[in-house]
Amino acid sequence: MMRSSIFALALVLSAPGFAQGAPAGDVPPKDMKAAPKDDDKDVIKANVEEDEHPVRRSISLRGKTLAYTVTPGHLTVRNEKGEPVVSMFYTAYTVPSAGRARPITFLFNGGPGSSTMWLHMGSFGPMKVDAAVPDTIAGPPFRYGANPDTLLDISDLVFIDAPTTGLSRLLGKAETKDVFGVDKDLDIFTRTIQRYLTKYQRWNSPKFIIGESYGTTRAAGLSRSLLNVGVQLNGIAFVSTVFNFADFQGDQSLINFLPTYAADAWYHNKIPGKPPLASFIQQARDFASGPYALALQKGNNLTDAERQSVAQQMSQLTGLSADYLVRSDLRVDPGRFRRELLRDRRQIIGRIDSRYLGTEPDAVGESAGYDPQSSAITGAFVGALNDYLLRDLGYQTPLTYRPNNYAETQGGNWSFQHRGPDGPQPIADTSADLADAMRQNPRMKILSVNGLYDLATPFGGADYEFKHMQLEPQLQANIRYHYYEAGHMMYTDPPSARQLKADLAAFYASAM
Repeated sequence: MMRSSIFALALVLSAPGFAQGAPAGDVPPKDMKAAPKDDDKDVIKANVEEDEHPVRRSISLRGKTLAYTVTPGHLTVRNEKGEPVVSMFYTAYTVPSAGRARPITFLFNGGPGSSTMWLHMGSFGPMKVDAAVPDTIAGPPFRYGANPDTLLDISDLVFIDAPTTGLSRLLGKAETKDVFGVDKDLDIFTRTIQRYLTKYQRWNSPKFIIGESYGTTRAAGLSRSLLNVGVQLNGIAFVSTVFNFADFQGDQSLINFLPTYAADAWYHNKIPGKPPLASFIQQARDFASGPYALALQKGNNLTDAERQSVAQQMSQLTGLSADYLVRSDLRVDPGRFRRELLRDRRQIIGRIDSRYLGTEPDAVGESAGYDPQSSAITGAFVGALNDYLLRDLGYQTPLTYRPNNYAETQGGNWSFQHRGPDGPQPIADTSADLADAMRQNPRMKILSVNGLYDLATPFGGADYEFKHMQLEPQLQANIRYHYYEAGHMMYTDPPSARQLKADLAAFYASAM
């Protein structure tokens, strides 16, 4: 049985909440502590009236000037009775279009319970936080500036904060139980996108979605819920994918994580001779789905000789000793791997991005106590976002921007039940929604984007889920796969960001 340090398993088991604003990335950290109910001093309510604050800006992009309008604001989402439910905060970037309608892309992060600060200030917008080096960002003033890999030259962009995160707040009689859950969240985002299309007259624009982490769970569900209300998507880009939370439990999870272990061991020079990375990862994939999967499937029927043989092969791929692997019954969860890989150097590796390093009080603990990547960049993103939004853009609000709201979305408050195309699911698997939407809309294109050094949502898990959607070959051909030598947030790594922009440009061209 996998330990609770695994991201998705912690979500499925509804781990305790994490304090608002505490260091955390796009996915909730392990060992989250619930915040006392009276800790939240941000008690000011959002206004039911919609607002927008357009500001004209421009950046230099590849020797030319890209002029655009940035509009932070709120959309009021109402239920079937017309009652206001949520004030959804968004930041939109638009460029005047001459002739053919410009594409529009809706973007959001995951959690559940994360704001979209990470994608907004780190990925495809015209402004970007400098997090180029996998190390702790220097203290304020934090650096952010023109993004050389912005997607704004190809598509208008709308970054949306989930309910109770960022500046999105509940309205009227709405309570968290009305929005905390896979299906309730899908309903809110469906209505938000519909409202934006109506308010800004974008119904005839080519439409795309980019979701990250739990945002991919949401994006897959939206492919079907939007289709059901007549919003036809041209394409979806899934960044660091998780569709089926059941895949993060048991032996299949271990199989999915092993290629990432191999990539991490390679990066940290734990593989003698350091062969070419691509061929080494393929070797790890073949071993994981072959001898390793068979060994785990045998359970107690595995002989001592077979166990030793598999441990030796696994050791050569993961950098862990064969003795440790045998004593672990060939089952090492990500938390233990993060602590064990560099134990001889008295270092731990990051969860969101394994290139980041940290230390612990001792060298005998079983798992890592924090995520060095999250600690390294969170302060810069929070500081830069607030400075950019409140000072540079001059957006005025009495609300406090919440980087996350894990204190409320975790701890059993989020329902992972889902009504899929084939009926109720006790634990959400929105790959079924995506497959259904692809069958109904066979022109929709899909891009799978994953980092090789991601120990939160491993690329092996994304591949497994995409390959088990029971699609006909002509629909499978609509899916493109790209991998980057970075972590969960590969867009913060400059070489990966450049390649990702090129891959996205080709993807958009194929979908229109």
